[in-house]
Amino acid sequence: MEARSDDLGIEGILQYLPHRYPFLLVDRILEWEPGERMTAIKNVTFNEPFFEGHFPDFPIMPGVLIVEALVQVGGLLACKSEPEATQDKHVYFMGIDKARFRKPVVPGDQLRMEVAVTKHRGKVWQFDAAAYVDDERAADAQLMATITAD
Repeated sequence: MEARSDDLGIEGILQYLPHRYPFLLVDRILEWEPGERMTAIKNVTFNEPFFEGHFPDFPIMPGVLIVEALVQVGGLLACKSEPEATQDKHVYFMGIDKARFRKPVVPGDQLRMEVAVTKHRGKVWQFDAAAYVDDERAADAQLMATITAD
């Protein structure tokens, strides 16, 4: 299937994710294939509120927020892949396995996130996810999410 890049700037992202500042961690979707994969970016700036305390003398993006950014990309992929099945519903993070943090992410970096579906059955989605700075892998994990109507 051909990669798509339609309506996935910040306006498109806000239509699918309930997150807002300071917890929206996806700035743009570069490309995606429905039900297969999505590539997105997060521009990491010194203005991020977490840098004030993590760490004042050596600001590093917390690993849990890198994972959260990857989860948000997975949620976008599920929602964009099945808009009818996810309309008026939420995507909830269910689990994480094999998370590894390989390189610090610092202000000025552009985090490129690549998420690929490894399994999708009913409401449950599983993903392989990786985050890169330039071409160097910063983090990776296996993620699981579900779609629910609260």
